[in-house]
Amino acid sequence: MAALYDHPTPDRFIVGTIGLPGERTFLLQAKSGNALTTVVVEKEQVEILSDRITELLDMVMIKDPAARVPQTALDDLIDNAGLNVPIEPEFRVGTMSLGWDTVKHELVIECFELTEADAQAGTSADPDDDEVEREVLRIVLDAAAAREFARRGEQVVSAGRGDCPFCSLPLEPDGHLCPRANGIPRA
Repeated sequence: MAALYDHPTPDRFIVGTIGLPGERTFLLQAKSGNALTTVVVEKEQVEILSDRITELLDMVMIKDPAARVPQTALDDLIDNAGLNVPIEPEFRVGTMSLGWDTVKHELVIECFELTEADAQAGTSADPDDDEVEREVLRIVLDAAAAREFARRGEQVVSAGRGDCPFCSLPLEPDGHLCPRANGIPRA
């Protein structure tokens, strides 16, 4: 039986990184009491998750005023602190699901393990595949906590290397060979 890391009301749910820009490892971390769960994600997964949470919360804010979704992250919930230690990832995330509980007015995020077979096949995890046991991280957030997670996710993603104004590829600290500038080094 694969592990379920369930955080129905986490004290903290954040995205963070370890490493230097260009070599960063992105992590999701949930903390409930003494339980700490860390999983590895890709930068693109953080970016998409943050965008989808923002879109979902904006839609809920319009369609269901009873959900009391804040327009922006609340000042008293802003969390810019580092990751909790020890940083020991449980698994690498393949597929994620996102849902809104219309009765409880809560956001549900599920992160499914990317298995060795998935990685070798070059596919993402299928959460509905009953034949493959996958570890799962499940987090339930109220609207305000979800808004803060999305804010931090966007901040962490944008804190990496800047983009070249000509080709939009990431700039390395020592510049890069810009394909739009016929290979002329750009700083």
